[in-house]
Amino acid sequence: MNRDLRRDLYAVAAAALLVVTAALVGVAVKRAKDVLHVGWPPLYANWLPHVGPGTPAALTVAVAVVAYGPALAARLPWRPLLWTAWATATAWTFSLALVDGWHRGIARRLTTRYEYLQVIDRFDDIPHTLRDFTRHILLGSPDHWPPHVAGHPPGATLTFVFLDRIGLGGGAWAGVLVITVGAATSAAVLVTVRTLTSEALARRAAPFLVLSPAAVWAGTSADGYFAAVAAWAVAFLALAVTGHRPRTTAFAAGLLLGLTVYLSYGLTLFAVLVMAVLFLGTRRRAVVPYVIGGLCVVPVAFTVVGFDWWEAYRLLVERYHQGAGGFRPYGYWVWANLACTVLVVGPATVAGLRRTGAALARWGASSAVERRLGLLLCSALLMLLVADLSGMSKAETERIWLPFAMWLLAAGAFLDRPRAWLTAQATLALLLNHLLLTGW
Repeated sequence: MNRDLRRDLYAVAAAALLVVTAALVGVAVKRAKDVLHVGWPPLYANWLPHVGPGTPAALTVAVAVVAYGPALAARLPWRPLLWTAWATATAWTFSLALVDGWHRGIARRLTTRYEYLQVIDRFDDIPHTLRDFTRHILLGSPDHWPPHVAGHPPGATLTFVFLDRIGLGGGAWAGVLVITVGAATSAAVLVTVRTLTSEALARRAAPFLVLSPAAVWAGTSADGYFAAVAAWAVAFLALAVTGHRPRTTAFAAGLLLGLTVYLSYGLTLFAVLVMAVLFLGTRRRAVVPYVIGGLCVVPVAFTVVGFDWWEAYRLLVERYHQGAGGFRPYGYWVWANLACTVLVVGPATVAGLRRTGAALARWGASSAVERRLGLLLCSALLMLLVADLSGMSKAETERIWLPFAMWLLAAGAFLDRPRAWLTAQATLALLLNHLLLTGW
């Protein structure tokens, strides 16, 4: 066993110890007084070993990616590789969701009392509802919004309202949308990595972006959809700052960034990754005006209609402390959230991040493209850590942090022996999905 692999395994062992510690401490806390409000700490899940119609498909996709993924990623033409990555990620996510069955795994996920589809009929007059939106955020207010509606800007709910308006209403269509769009995150990250680092690193990262434990929560969670919107905003920005149709791609990046912050308040942290992309680009000054122009479109539209983002966020903070966020202990979740992240990104990402740190530590010895990828990964990690320290992400981060965690998967590009690491990723995902009934 070479030295690098030994150190990788030490890092994975340390991450596993963090998960075990979070589980043991979480069980002890629940027995004393259940202030964690999760069924199987640190995850929002319950112990329920089961199989389902998605089990054979999930096993098939996992075996296929492990056996053929690295070779195909190395030799497919670039554009077919992007389509293949998206299609395979979609198949992987659907198959994992279907382990819980069609209704429980997909069709009913977004129709529970916490979710967006509960309020579709309250958006018959969209301008009036947006003007009135903040009046229903707090618990105790008249007809207060369900948790996920209150916890996000109205752009999130409007997605499902518009889907209903075009005749694709109900939980099944909503589930299909978030899985299919969410799977496109892999392609967006690949575009960014290739544009700002090298095609070789992007190709090495591709199988890890496709076959990840994160898919357990991307299907079916609206945060998977949010992750894709944010990721494509960054991808368009990367294309813009490197001279690929800079005006068009810069405006598209701004437009999607504006939409991103009206899907989830916490995704304002993508400013960190945006700054990293601008730093790595060569045409940042030329494209910034177009980015700003695009960025203004969605906020101006919502503001003109009458929705006040800042007031809504202020009220959300109060609503957060009225609910589970008010009694979930920060002292536990500030580190247990990281244990959740380990389960989301898997052992290969832990080892890849270890190698990322080593590459940055050996600044002079590592290549320029490795350092550039390291900067992107560190930016994603910084977003996640800021979200953690904020205290506004106590539990359920396996879902909430998907937009950040998906970028960390690209650390797999630093690993050799990809089939062994992909096997570990798939095994973890399959175990999680078959042993636990997750909240999403």
